Parts: sequence; C-alpha cells; structure tokens
Amino acid sequence: MESWLISFITQSLAYSLLVVGVVSFLESLALVGLLLPGIILMTTLGTFIGDGKLLFYPAWIAGTIGCLLGDWISYYIGLYFKNWLCNFNFLKKNQKLLDKTKFVLHRHSMMTIIIGRFIGPTRPLIPMVSGMLKLPLKKFIFPSIVGCILWPPVYFFPGIVTGIAIKIPQSSQNNYFKWLLLLISILIWIGIWLISKWWKIRKNYTENSTSFFTKKKIGWLAILTMSSGMLSLIAIQFHPTMLIFRKIFSTILV
Repeated sequence: MESWLISFITQSLAYSLLVVGVVSFLESLALVGLLLPGIILMTTLGTFIGDGKLLFYPAWIAGTIGCLLGDWISYYIGLYFKNWLCNFNFLKKNQKLLDKTKFVLHRHSMMTIIIGRFIGPTRPLIPMVSGMLKLPLKKFIFPSIVGCILWPPVYFFPGIVTGIAIKIPQSSQNNYFKWLLLLISILIWIGIWLISKWWKIRKNYTENSTSFFTKKKIGWLAILTMSSGMLSLIAIQFHPTMLIFRKIFSTILV
C-alpha cells in the first residue's frame, strides 16, 4: 500500500495534489472522517514533503481546498438531513459526543469551529452539527476558513520533520540528533493532544470527578509536556546537525 502511494504521488504534481485534496476532504467530511486515521495520513503526506517528493505550498493549498469542501458539504448535510441524522444508529451510539459538540457550539461557536478542526473525533462532526443547529452561515464560514488554512501545515509538520531527518546524511552524531528530534516531536504532539483533551472537558459540567485524569491533572500534564517539548526544541537549536536541518527545511519553504 505504501509503495503504491509513493509511486502514485511521485508520478506527477497533479496526482500528488489530488491525493492531498482527497485525504483532506475525506478527513473533514461528516461521519466519514471519524473512520479515518487523520494524523497518520497527513503525517505520511508530510513525510513526502520533507523528503522532497511533494511540494509544500501546493500541498498546503490542496489540503485547504479539500478541507473547505469537506466542511461546507458537511454543514449542508447537517442542515438538510437533520431528521435522518438524529435517527442514525451511529450517532445514537455516540450521543454523548454529539451533545458535547452541540453544547460548546452554543457557547463558543467561532472558537469551537477553529479548535475542533484539530481534534480528531470532532473535526468531521462540528460542521455537520453546525448545520443541524442552523448556525448562521456568516458565523460558520469565517472560522471554517481560518481552521482549514491552519490545519494542513500543523498536521503535515511531524511528517515534514521525519522526511527531513531521512535526508540528513548518516553518521553517529546525526543519528543521535534524529532520535532527539523524534522525541521532541512526540513531546510536542502529546502536549497538543493533551491541550485538546483539556479544552474538550473544560466546559463539561458532567465531568466524572472520580476519574483519575481530571481536568486539572490533564491541564498540568499539558503544561509540563508542552514546556518540555518547547524547551528541548530551543536546546536542540545548538546541535551542530541543526545547520543541515535548517538548510533542508529552508529549501522546502522557498
């Protein structure tokens, strides 16, 4: 599967951008996105960017377009098929998540649409629920555009770092640097996941106080993990191999 994907992406720019657009579209499409491993797919595409097989800016544009199409189609699915969706067995089984999404959309529609874009389970739900709640289109379009512009590069980033690490010449010092870079990337991504987890339960008045991972504990874990990741990222800037990394990274952005 991976070799087929590599072969398809490297055939032409049009094919590669089609893959990015389709993945972004399906990740954002109502209900369908719940079944796809978004972080894995987007990170894999980011690896092709870091390895030079895929251009960053065209991939960013393709990802944004696919994301916007998925969001807006999902909005109209929620708007016109609300009654059918309410009786859909899958949503009935996930009624708690649906109720939470409705609750936060009522309270903070703009921030919920933007931040929800970066949270796996809510990414394909929020546009659909916005339509079900008949959220005014003018309140939905702007945060949807902002979220869809920011989402692709954030989800590409771990893969870009991995792809660049692959291109760095082999040596004992460079291999040590690669492991440090991988560890820092994992720390930052765990921190982002913990922040999104904390955000989800921040306004959850039904939070189970007997749970070990309470809102307060998750908040502190998020702060510690992100702080460790960011401080390590600053420290690794002084590693000699970082010069090679920056040179490769600059070629991606130019």
